[in-house]
Amino acid sequence: MTFFSILVALIIEQLKPLRADNQVYTGIKGFAMRIEGWFNAGEQKNGRMGWILMMLALMLPTWLVYWVFMRYNLVLLAFAWNVLIVYLTLGFRHYSHYFTSIQLALNQGDEATARQLLAEWTRLDTVGMDATEICRVAVEKSLITTHRNVFGVFFWFLMPLGPAGAVMYRVSEYLARAWNEPDHMRNEAFGQFAATAFYWIDWIPVRLTAVAFAVVGNFEDAIYAWRNFAGRWADESKGIILAAGGGAMGVRLGTPNENAPQLLPVDAATVDLSDSDTEVLPGEEPNLRALQSTVGLVWRALILWMILLLLLSSVVWLG
Repeated sequence: MTFFSILVALIIEQLKPLRADNQVYTGIKGFAMRIEGWFNAGEQKNGRMGWILMMLALMLPTWLVYWVFMRYNLVLLAFAWNVLIVYLTLGFRHYSHYFTSIQLALNQGDEATARQLLAEWTRLDTVGMDATEICRVAVEKSLITTHRNVFGVFFWFLMPLGPAGAVMYRVSEYLARAWNEPDHMRNEAFGQFAATAFYWIDWIPVRLTAVAFAVVGNFEDAIYAWRNFAGRWADESKGIILAAGGGAMGVRLGTPNENAPQLLPVDAATVDLSDSDTEVLPGEEPNLRALQSTVGLVWRALILWMILLLLLSSVVWLG
């Protein structure tokens, strides 16, 4: 049931992508704002209580509905419930229109439109970005978004919590952003628990996604970049995804104003690998080909996940 639930949800999303401003997401965002208003007294313990309450309010009904269907052998209803939850928690096509539109604009030499689209997508200041920088940011955003909206959801949906696990992952990811990234929430104690909780919830999925990128891409460069450069990003999880993903595609990602290294073209033969400060990421500067490579990498990784899931499901059926 798990394999077909994901497969059907993916097909439905390809035919009818869920809008990012749909009523379900809007309701969850409103609920998160109310929780913040009720609990935010400037202490971390308040954020922990608010996080737990929101998780219970969303996960418990999700799990209970699935349990009732399975308890009374309503398999078709349980299957439909799984498909619905996966469809709501997946985001494979949520932002693909931005990525595609940026790619088309750059193909036409229209950097101004590409910068505008990138600013809408990432909420970053894109003024003055050249084509290389636009490509880099678009690739990074795409890899991180795909992991958090697809592969992370897959992992937790496969766990014993089932659909409730998928809900936990996506909601925890949202709370880690909503209670830490806005200007009025930065450096506040209230959001620290949400960030820490998502870090541990995402610890295994991040590494599985990085492995998938390595397997379907340039394995040696992906593993090399992961081992030697992931820790130089300010956010370790992002560092793992971007280092492995960039290595798999042969593209240098990262910016000096994070903990990433200066990404300057260097002849590898001249690099003294005994000094970690002189190491450079393998690959070339991001360009239009990098955008195409990103699409291919993501689809190959998705197919790999689906094949592995089918094999696991087959073992269960045969057993």
